[in-house]
Amino acid sequence: MRHHLPFGPERVAVVSLTRSGVVQAGRVITVLPGAWLFAPEKFRAEAEAAAPGAVTCFAGKTADQIPMLFARFDGIVAIVALGIVVRLIAPYLRDKAHDPGIVVLDEGGRFAIPVLSGHIGGANALAALLAERLGATPVFTTASDSRGTLAVDLLGREFGWRIEAPKDNVTRASAAVVNDEPVALVQEAGTRHWWTRAAPLPANLRICATLEDIDPATISAVLWISRRVVPELPAALTAKLVTYRPPEDAE
Repeated sequence: MRHHLPFGPERVAVVSLTRSGVVQAGRVITVLPGAWLFAPEKFRAEAEAAAPGAVTCFAGKTADQIPMLFARFDGIVAIVALGIVVRLIAPYLRDKAHDPGIVVLDEGGRFAIPVLSGHIGGANALAALLAERLGATPVFTTASDSRGTLAVDLLGREFGWRIEAPKDNVTRASAAVVNDEPVALVQEAGTRHWWTRAAPLPANLRICATLEDIDPATISAVLWISRRVVPELPAALTAKLVTYRPPEDAE
């Protein structure tokens, strides 16, 4: 199974605050070579044994490390109680376009739980990758992942597709997909092998031949994969349009 991380393992911090958690962190570093372990100074010996050459130990409050972790890393694996993680990160949250993808992993390595920036920030992909490599169970709560349907904000990202649409259009299209409302899809460019799930395409996704012939009264959103300039369209259709731009040199 392919899990497309929007960042490399060197951009992942693994944080643990207990002795047994540090041991589990060593397992994470093993399956994500390049990731970096952060642990309290009092567990330096255990941390250096768990992840030789990939350790930073800190003194003082864990909360004081959060700004640095947010600035330096795109993904954070916290082997810390979920409630503690929520309290630690709450003062520093901005939005899903800037916050790192954060995954909580229990000390037994049984569950990988995306907590923040599941789609855009890569937390869902990171949790799935950890689950596969550690034998854990990923716990997805985002609607598209838990239901196995299409994620509007991720469509084609692994192929380099660039999304063009107002934020409101993306939000409405995402809601339409997970609420089983009719969604039109028109593909004029890019690879045709973008649907990688074992299940068939969602039943509410309607494949259409042309953008111009879509009746906006019959659909809730339009996903348009094309390199063309957006043509003149009825305002009702433009308000429902999410455009994806594949790279020029890729099909």
